[in-house]
Amino acid sequence: MLKLDRVRAALVIAAIVIITPALAQNPLDFGLLLDNKPIRTADPSAHVWQDGRLYLYTSHDEECQADFHMKDWHVFSTDNLTDWTAHGAVLSVDDLAWADDYAWAPDAAYKNGKYYLVFPAGTGVKDRANPKNSTKWMGIGVAESDSPAGPFKDVIGAPLWRTPYANDPALFIDDDGTAYLYFHGIDFDYRVVKMRDDMRGIDGDFIKMDMGGYEPKMEGPWVFKRNGLYYFTMPENNRVLTYYTATSPVGPWTYRGEFMAQEHQSNNHHSIVQYNGQWLLFYHRWLDTPEAGCNKRQRHVAAEYLQFNADGTIKPVQRTDTGVGKPTSR
Repeated sequence: MLKLDRVRAALVIAAIVIITPALAQNPLDFGLLLDNKPIRTADPSAHVWQDGRLYLYTSHDEECQADFHMKDWHVFSTDNLTDWTAHGAVLSVDDLAWADDYAWAPDAAYKNGKYYLVFPAGTGVKDRANPKNSTKWMGIGVAESDSPAGPFKDVIGAPLWRTPYANDPALFIDDDGTAYLYFHGIDFDYRVVKMRDDMRGIDGDFIKMDMGGYEPKMEGPWVFKRNGLYYFTMPENNRVLTYYTATSPVGPWTYRGEFMAQEHQSNNHHSIVQYNGQWLLFYHRWLDTPEAGCNKRQRHVAAEYLQFNADGTIKPVQRTDTGVGKPTSR
């Protein structure tokens, strides 16, 4: 009986660790410890759902990982940008029949009364020293849940497609309910594809978008709409956040330039959302973690307020220590 009581006590403590709110700061402190260390998160996808809370869907870097061998996706939520609830790992590569590694940048959407998580995952090995020996492959899957906090289930049991190699999905649902899936593809960037109404497959062929003649190396696209104008944002050259605008979700797009400079010559991945009348930019930073026991920078999710000029262009964003901890002008 005593042993059972200890087990129950341990479960209660674990639950407290998962849901304990954390004070706001930049980078964000989600109040979740794994092996007595703060969880390392990256690639934040921000959404505001019907319950009025803001949700972040993130990838999860393993502590001091040698490469991007990542195994699960996490969800965090808040109703005040100060206190966060950690909902834990909502999907893992262990739940997939078609992939066992590379749980990279996810995105989410709400449609048909369901919440959808689109996620990249893959198999094989990337040989950085001898790329010709690489066997790595990645595809994009979709999982469903009745709750924005998960857990999510891979209901189709396969990637949405196998060719081309693809990751970094961004799922945008327009005002008419049409769902558009943007992504990064090997030799296949600046494409978009419509999702079926049931969100369990793609509808039609890939659409090559007109980017106005400028198509730099990119990853991690994010699309949103403001005042009738569509914004296609991305880490240009995988580092600098830049953007295009259009009057249609499939373009043609007009390049508008940079709104956040690179840091440490390291990759960035971001999302943009409006919450309580204020536009917010979520992204990740590479910061030193001497407490981790490894002499390297690791990724941490951060946030800043995003502001626009009168003509709809985005004002340059500076990284701050305060982040979204206090109100700012719009």
